Amino acid sequence: MNNPFWSPALAALEPYVPGEQPRGTRLVKLNTNENPYPPSARAMEVLADPQLPDALRRYPDPESSELCAAIAAQEGLDPAQVFVGNGSDEVLAHAFYSFFRRGADEPLLFPDITYSFYPVYCQLYDIPHRRPALREDFSIAVEDYAGPAAGVILPNPNAPTGRFLPLEEIEQLLQLQPERVVAIDEAYIDFGGDSAAQLIDRYPNLLVIRTLSKSHALAGLRLGYALGQPHLVEGLQRTKNSFNSYPIDSVAQRLAAAAIGDSAWLRETSAKVIATRERVTTDLAALDFEVVPSLANFVLARPRAIDAETLYLQLRERQILVRYFNKPRIGDYLRISIGTDAEMDALLEACREIQATQDKSQTQ
Repeated sequence: MNNPFWSPALAALEPYVPGEQPRGTRLVKLNTNENPYPPSARAMEVLADPQLPDALRRYPDPESSELCAAIAAQEGLDPAQVFVGNGSDEVLAHAFYSFFRRGADEPLLFPDITYSFYPVYCQLYDIPHRRPALREDFSIAVEDYAGPAAGVILPNPNAPTGRFLPLEEIEQLLQLQPERVVAIDEAYIDFGGDSAAQLIDRYPNLLVIRTLSKSHALAGLRLGYALGQPHLVEGLQRTKNSFNSYPIDSVAQRLAAAAIGDSAWLRETSAKVIATRERVTTDLAALDFEVVPSLANFVLARPRAIDAETLYLQLRERQILVRYFNKPRIGDYLRISIGTDAEMDALLEACREIQATQDKSQTQ
């Protein structure tokens, strides 16, 4: 629609389309990579604090000092190496504006199959970009990220593939682009693999971005953060303070700090998700699915016995939601979030029933 009140730039935007968030409680919701377990009880205790109403009538700490200190303590970093925002998407937006706007001869580099918000930010901020193709097995070819560039950004594990790039290859990326920021989006790092945060003190061009939405079961809170050397954090702060000086509310700061501090809860729930992911990977393979190796809280799987879109629609009729991407190279796949064991059993049983019906109709 061409609205006469819109600027031309707004009219040209193609916004990011999030996963479906339907109403209803009877759904088996495996389409947006949410954590299937409740948040840390220690974090929830913050909501019962009798001093909370008084905190709400005042502006929050614009620097989120206590939260940054809690994150730094967990990561073995200095608070000056931590930046927080409203979800990792806001942190990503500030990173795109702060580091990647460099002109037509220096495109931002990210994979052809990856988080679909990246090209949206490029369009929003007029950032040229180039998208090296993943290999046939959906792994990243690090050598494709050499040459003139505004920087590099990629999720690790990648989304929606779930594949993980080892730390030695992250170091190769950092060495290929020593004068440009390499941003590693670690939304799923707690479900497998080693974090690149341990490389921060050695590489001034490394920015690691995290979220509490997945591993900490706080998608509704909207809290993300970045880790990097102080000069990168200062750049993000300049952008934030030119946009919104008070982005993180008082409740979110306190609740997130409590969640970050509950490392025992994180280990326990992440282990549950990992165990379920490994079991479901085996079960899907037995149902004749090709499953991409994943270190995330989801799997990308290609059903061989039935068309992926058909299976997606038939699962939806049974109130089981998974994610279907009608896009090149992954149009034959479904991305399936890892839920509870009971939810995954419901998915697997539905797949068996749908495939059995399909086989029966083909033999008649």
